[in-house]
Amino acid sequence: MGVRPDEALLSEWKGGDRRAGNELFQRHFEPIRRFFSNKTDGEVAELVQTTFVRCLDAADRFEGRASFRTFLFAIANNVLREHYRARTKARKQGDLGDMSVVDMGAGPSTVLAGKREQQVLLRALRRIPMRDQVILELYYWEKLTAGQIGEIMDVPEDTARSRIRNGKKRLKLAIEKVAGEPGVAASTANDLEGWAEQIRLQLQ
Repeated sequence: MGVRPDEALLSEWKGGDRRAGNELFQRHFEPIRRFFSNKTDGEVAELVQTTFVRCLDAADRFEGRASFRTFLFAIANNVLREHYRARTKARKQGDLGDMSVVDMGAGPSTVLAGKREQQVLLRALRRIPMRDQVILELYYWEKLTAGQIGEIMDVPEDTARSRIRNGKKRLKLAIEKVAGEPGVAASTANDLEGWAEQIRLQLQ
């Protein structure tokens, strides 16, 4: 039997088939774990579980116009925002997306990185607005298009493209601040895709 589509598994899971739910979970566990890994400081397992529970609860709202993958990442993004609303007073200070996870009290990243450039990139991502961090990690780690990112962030594709461009600019400025050495900053900024891919492979 061929690989069943995500949409079919979701429908079966909604109907009470736990094996379908488990297959869906196994298929998408790594990307969702990766989504939370550099944005929190120890609650990854709990947030992944919450995302899949919310997915089942929202199954009736999945219309199939977007892919199940973008649907799941959109839920994960909402779970992340709720997580920080619950642990900070940021909701009284403006849009959470305009604040970095470091601004909102996240401790050191739990992602292990061996090379200096990888460490710099991870630290810099956590110091840009969370909205930018989400977009860039989806772009670099999950290889999503601007259109898919727009679906996740609930913005038009052109807006997503603009946010990707602006996010890259802010990330390069953050890299310069956290690198400490001009050579390391240049090495990191000049090969963002390469360093991001190495981190992605470590997170699998």
